[in-house]
Amino acid sequence: MSDAQISLSRAEQALESGATEEAIQILKRLLQRQADNTDAKALLGEALLEAGRLEEAVTVLEDVISQLPDDLDLQFDLGDAYFELDRTEDACRVYENVLSRDPGQTDARVSLGLIFFHQERLDEAESCYRRALEQDPESAFALLSLGDVCFATGRNEEACKYFEKALELEPDDPQAHFNLAEYHYENGDLKKAEKYSRQAITLDPDFSFAYLTLGNICLDQEQIQESLHCFKEFLKREKSPASKEICDEVAALIEGLKGES
Repeated sequence: MSDAQISLSRAEQALESGATEEAIQILKRLLQRQADNTDAKALLGEALLEAGRLEEAVTVLEDVISQLPDDLDLQFDLGDAYFELDRTEDACRVYENVLSRDPGQTDARVSLGLIFFHQERLDEAESCYRRALEQDPESAFALLSLGDVCFATGRNEEACKYFEKALELEPDDPQAHFNLAEYHYENGDLKKAEKYSRQAITLDPDFSFAYLTLGNICLDQEQIQESLHCFKEFLKREKSPASKEICDEVAALIEGLKGES
């Protein structure tokens, strides 16, 4: 095994164990020695995306895609990075390009629907999700997204059906637990909402919005210290530019709650 292969293996192992920054450093050192190593660039783009270093991820992914234009997985990662940066037109272009080359890419179709959902084009979003489910009826990603549209349009029972189906298919999916937490919170069942929020956090300790929902649940139960803890954990983890407004609101809420604790 060559030195480059050893470095790539170490970086992959670091990523799998959650040591994202270690993986990034391994890959950057490798690229200092082998600047044109596309495997290292591709893995670095993935690691930067996972670490939330979105601008860096975009730079790396755009570079490696120029060398590997047929790698649809890399294009999908780039679309996700654009979306996280609120560059929705760029994300839309990438997802549509992926689908034009492989219409069976259901995740790209769902992600395109997420852009429409973000833009409040709910009918178009729902159409994307339903078409994705025609292609893959067991796509938890599509089921959760379709549930979100139903929830946003007041079809709560239908939403719950899709959330529960997704959880049945993917019991360790933190997003499924989170969506059910949101559903039960909206319907006033704080015990179930708390249970699903805590399970989402157990499955993904960096799930920022699960902390936000749990903070609201605790606040509704007048558990001020616990709610403060959750809101602080949310701010610690949520770095997306698209979330700046809600982060500012949570920061102001924390300051107000400090006076009550």
